[in-house]
Amino acid sequence: MERKPKRRTRERIIETSLRLFNDFGEPNVTTTVVADEMNISPGNLYYHFHNKDEIIESIFASFEREMEETLTTPTRRPANVEDIWLFLHLLFELIWKYRFFYRDLNDLLTRNRVLEIHFKQILAHKVRTATTLCDGLVSAGAMRASSEQRRALATNMAVIATYWLSFEYACDPRGTVETGRIGRGVYQVMAMVSPFLLGDAKGLLEKLSREYGAS
Repeated sequence: MERKPKRRTRERIIETSLRLFNDFGEPNVTTTVVADEMNISPGNLYYHFHNKDEIIESIFASFEREMEETLTTPTRRPANVEDIWLFLHLLFELIWKYRFFYRDLNDLLTRNRVLEIHFKQILAHKVRTATTLCDGLVSAGAMRASSEQRRALATNMAVIATYWLSFEYACDPRGTVETGRIGRGVYQVMAMVSPFLLGDAKGLLEKLSREYGAS
């Protein structure tokens, strides 16, 4: 009976920290700020997490688990344009959910060895997934691209997905980065794929772009 409230407090600390990190940037949020936001004492917070890095690593563990699930592509059939569009939306939604990791990425990786190692693995997985999706389009006759072109395309897709929010923030540092900008990020990734698409696949991409208001 005593452990349940403690576990709930731990969950609340993680949820509150994620919200504050996303809203104000991780460097601008201290454990004292988190405790004040939750109306608990710093000692209560330290009972569950000895420092901010422990909170960050707990959040990252959830992020990594969800990201690995998102990056696992279906293998029953080759991917089509709609599959890639949906995949990118799910990917960008997850990035938005944990956006402080991407906004404060360089600083976090410099400070935290665990994040450095694991985020590097996530980036490699992003490239592998993008390559698999492009290979599927080629196999289905929906794309014409050499293996070298597909490797470069997959890398560029991962780069844009990883740094899109930073780009949006740099364009308007004093503005608010809204969820609507996710759609623009998806479109920019697909815009790189478009020149390689053939026939109906290219037409479908144009249709999806119009429907999402990205073109």
